[in-house]
Amino acid sequence: GIGQDGRMRLVSLLPSATEIVYALGLGDDLVGVTFECDVPPATRGDKTVVVGGRDTRGLTPHDIDAYVKAQMAAGSDLYTLHRDALAGLKPELILTQDLCRVCALPSGQVSDALDYLGCRADVLSLDPHTLDEVLDTILAVGARAGVPERSETLVTGLHTRLKAVAAAVTGRPRPRVAVVEWVDPPFTAGHWVPDLVRSAGGNPVAARPGARSVQTTWQELTDAAPDVVLVTPCGFRLDGAAQQAETVAPRFPGAAVWAIDADGLVVRPGPRLVDGVEAIAAILHPDAVPEPPVGTVTRVA
Repeated sequence: GIGQDGRMRLVSLLPSATEIVYALGLGDDLVGVTFECDVPPATRGDKTVVVGGRDTRGLTPHDIDAYVKAQMAAGSDLYTLHRDALAGLKPELILTQDLCRVCALPSGQVSDALDYLGCRADVLSLDPHTLDEVLDTILAVGARAGVPERSETLVTGLHTRLKAVAAAVTGRPRPRVAVVEWVDPPFTAGHWVPDLVRSAGGNPVAARPGARSVQTTWQELTDAAPDVVLVTPCGFRLDGAAQQAETVAPRFPGAAVWAIDADGLVVRPGPRLVDGVEAIAAILHPDAVPEPPVGTVTRVA
């Protein structure tokens, strides 16, 4: 429940939930985060890390993929829940997900740990598959955390921005857009990512709207004859995405290849996906929408 001061002790087990909590002005109520929660930067200082994992910085995309597959094949987890740290925080609301084993702990493990620890926390599992569902999860967090009006205001503002992009690109030709979510091996874009492309005035190709991102072949991607290729590797910011986009560009001689700050704009299901729609619209329809902020996208020769 909510304490006498109206505060609730929140724990976030995924970076996107941490971003939602801060966007709702609840950062001071957040007591526990994961080792990957990095936005806003303040999250690292005074929060207890309750989920650990392997630091993959310095590994190649191929090495990361191999590590993930080996762990999965062995039935091992990619993440470690620090049970005692979690118990010590006495959380009242824990935000988690079941969507992607590569991105977070399975929520069943969270429930088991709470039973083991005798914690009475409320667990809210966020499992959006589309852009609309991502916005709904923001409403769900606001409602469960006791600030429904804040989340409604935030989501109304995000919808307003999406409508503005839609109006700016309406009636324009829609370029064929392939999104490469991983480069070695190649993965197509799934879940809400095709929605971002569509909302930005593009036609997503070789995509899996509302479904999991899956390993594919370069053949499938090139056969889709994209006009624009967006390289958005999960877990990377713009510099890493740009390095990977350079390796991909020769495969698409007829397309414009762009790198995007993937963690900031595309792969984390939180409020910044709307920034992603605006940035992709600026790539596809530069004369119709404002330029994206510096450090969000870059064209690869």
